[in-house]
Amino acid sequence: MSLQPGTGSSGYSPPPSSVGRPLAPAPGVSTPELLIAKIRGRRPALILSAIALIAVAAAAGYFYDNLPAPFENWMLLAAAAVVIFVLVFLPFLAWRAHVYTITTRRVIERSGLFVTRRRELAHVRGYSVQMRRGPLQRLASSGTLILSNGVDAPMRMTRVPQVALVHEVLIDQVEVNQILAHRDGQTPPES
Repeated sequence: MSLQPGTGSSGYSPPPSSVGRPLAPAPGVSTPELLIAKIRGRRPALILSAIALIAVAAAAGYFYDNLPAPFENWMLLAAAAVVIFVLVFLPFLAWRAHVYTITTRRVIERSGLFVTRRRELAHVRGYSVQMRRGPLQRLASSGTLILSNGVDAPMRMTRVPQVALVHEVLIDQVEVNQILAHRDGQTPPES
């Protein structure tokens, strides 16, 4: 058995691939922050918004040019626009404005339509990850993750799709960041 350059004493080196965990950086070298996932929770309310949109469109189409005497078509269209704005557009904006971002260094929660609220939880500080799933969430493979570092208020990630996968990713990131922080905190051996 001949050893190739760059292989260990066992003669085995893993094949290079772009999939999987990146190689660990050299001690003391800062790593770039990479995006792992952006998550928007599943919204059952958006289904109700879609039903409301279809119902308002059907009602407006049926009653257009078919209204009783004191009402006019512009009143019907204005009422339909208000209902669509309240029952469809605002719930969509609320869903769109709440996002969880997982990077290689932290978890970021951003929410709010007009006033943005932002919370961060660093992987290196460590935190516990608790997963909760009801029967319907199990069918949809979604759930709630509760991240708690014991100091700040827990971060609740609600209606997370593929919750088991996200749970594993968060646990891996905490472990990797703590290993790297411990390694970087060690004093190098003097030679």
